[in-house]
Amino acid sequence: MKKLNANKVDIEKAAQIIKAGGLVAFPTETVYGLGADGLNPIAAAKIFEAKNRPSFNPLILHISKIEQLKEIGECKNPAINKLVDKFFPGPLTLVIPKKENVPDIITAGNETVAIRMPDHPVALELIESAGTPIAAPSANVFGQLSPTDAQHVVNQLGNKIDAVIDGGKCKVGVESTILEITDNEIFLLRHGGLSVEEIEDTVGKIKIKEHDKNKPNSPGQLLQHYSPNIPLRILTDKILEQNKNKKVGALLFKNNSYDFEFESVKLLSPNGDFREAAANFFGMLHQLENDNIDMIAAEPVEEIGLGRAIMDRLRKAEYKYK
Repeated sequence: MKKLNANKVDIEKAAQIIKAGGLVAFPTETVYGLGADGLNPIAAAKIFEAKNRPSFNPLILHISKIEQLKEIGECKNPAINKLVDKFFPGPLTLVIPKKENVPDIITAGNETVAIRMPDHPVALELIESAGTPIAAPSANVFGQLSPTDAQHVVNQLGNKIDAVIDGGKCKVGVESTILEITDNEIFLLRHGGLSVEEIEDTVGKIKIKEHDKNKPNSPGQLLQHYSPNIPLRILTDKILEQNKNKKVGALLFKNNSYDFEFESVKLLSPNGDFREAAANFFGMLHQLENDNIDMIAAEPVEEIGLGRAIMDRLRKAEYKYK
């Protein structure tokens, strides 16, 4: 794997790799993505192979300009214009009917495609230079912790990919919020880096859609995901009592008020700020994963704003170990 810098010369090198059908990990404002030419089905297949990702789990196509959205998808609902105007570029993915040029491997055979425009200069320049929408799930082994810096990518994917562009730490830290837009309605498919409250301020009330977990139409709909390599449980008094003789690391929101001797403690946001907590979430889990402990006890947070995205990921991370 080549480690590239976030400069014009290296971004152009990365774009040439994408054009040639290769794989490049790159920074976005949410997490690092593992990119391939989104209109090349053979290149996209390499993403599934490198990540060990199930083929029924669709990919998001990343664009650098609004015109590209109309080239790969179509939507009659006028609300899409409000969402695009307000939140593109940003941590929002829109699932809309796809056009015929989108390969079936990208959508896992669904008639819809997931599209977003990342709010990161390196990502936008890479897409622009590659001259194609870039398919990019998170740049990690499927089911493991999402990467929020380049070293996380190196640790998990090693030489399975061609290059990673080191753009520093991701500022949002959790994946994008995903909405499905039909002709008449808007449904939430995944909580993420854009809060439901902000979306509803723009387009009014949105609905929660019950989806088929065996045939998702966007990423983030599986019960198990985002898991560290050591057991993680959502913190309760009962969990602490059951593990009092183990080395327990704690992922806490803003302070440690527990009468328990933790082996290691990480505070997501001493100021109680959900944005800071989300930005630190995966990075601190990566640290705890390497702290020589037996398990992680993660404190639940209030489910408002980005707290919903944090709790969504904690539940999916815990599911493997329940």
